[in-house]
Amino acid sequence: MRFESADFGPGMAYHPFLLPPARHSHQTDFSMNSILTQPHYLALQSFNPALAAAAAAACYPPPAALFPKPPVPQHHLTAEEVLAAPHLRPLRTLEPEDDGVQDDPKVTLEAKDLWDKFHALGTEMVITKSGRRMFPAFKVRVSGLDKKAKYILLMDIVAADDCRYKFHNSRWVVAGKADPEMPKRMYIHPDSPSTGEQWMQKVVSFHKLKLTNNISDKHGFTILNSMHKYQPRFHLVRANDILKTYVFKETEFIAVTAYQNEKVR
Repeated sequence: MRFESADFGPGMAYHPFLLPPARHSHQTDFSMNSILTQPHYLALQSFNPALAAAAAAACYPPPAALFPKPPVPQHHLTAEEVLAAPHLRPLRTLEPEDDGVQDDPKVTLEAKDLWDKFHALGTEMVITKSGRRMFPAFKVRVSGLDKKAKYILLMDIVAADDCRYKFHNSRWVVAGKADPEMPKRMYIHPDSPSTGEQWMQKVVSFHKLKLTNNISDKHGFTILNSMHKYQPRFHLVRANDILKTYVFKETEFIAVTAYQNEKVR
């Protein structure tokens, strides 16, 4: 696994795959296999009956009650093997790439001004039992891809720290230690895999991703704890199993069942 050098903010707890904060974005380059074969539970989920999705390992092992079966045996997986899992709806076939693939991916956040305004106030995202879409919606533009190579685009949401929060005296303050982590799920963009040329022609939107606090959710929604802080992450996987992850600090948010800050509402 290879991480670019970065300074962690004061008091920030590090755990696997939680990237350090950055002013706008930070990228990490490591193998997809290293994520999928970490010594935690390995799970594959579906976002809905019409969409195949993959869930990466959790930062912390989830409560045993949520996983009555023993962990899946460890073995070396490629991105193609994950997407071809027999209980998932197959995506379009991944064709072998030429050895001459050259790319230098660049990712920019769409509606950054709006995200900045929310971030200055303390972004909140409403979560419901039935699932709620994010607002602002997470959208990016991608450039620097190889036009002919195939890419898979994914997104997940991880805990930003190990704290629980409360809104007190018009501001968010730490209220104690975080609740146990919910099962982590990774949302794969429904257009995956597509060529670099196809991805670069449009805004890549993850507006269909839904947030829920229902631990029994069977729709593949992202399960979060209310009153906890989270960081969305965008992953770009080339079909030959090279993964890059991008984090935009201004997209960090606190999950709530109802808006707390009147300015945010």
